[in-house]
Amino acid sequence: MWLTLPEGVRFAFREVLGHRPPRWPDPQYPQQFHLDIDVEDIDAAQEQVLALGAAPLHDSGGRNSGFRAFTDPAGHPFCLCFGQS
Repeated sequence: MWLTLPEGVRFAFREVLGHRPPRWPDPQYPQQFHLDIDVEDIDAAQEQVLALGAAPLHDSGGRNSGFRAFTDPAGHPFCLCFGQS
């Protein structure tokens, strides 16, 4: 599966048999990658990722800026970042 951004940057994803999901922040189950995604509307973005199967990990607590961490359905952590411009 490919994710292609408007600027032409592409990310490739593939299934790995026997995959052990990371257990952030447990070093015995390390991350393979981490994405920070800047969003304009944190609440709308959170709704979208949860609808796609993400699970919440951490909320920085800020309402005007900060980040919210999630795992994708395979267990990879990622953050939605907001108000940091």
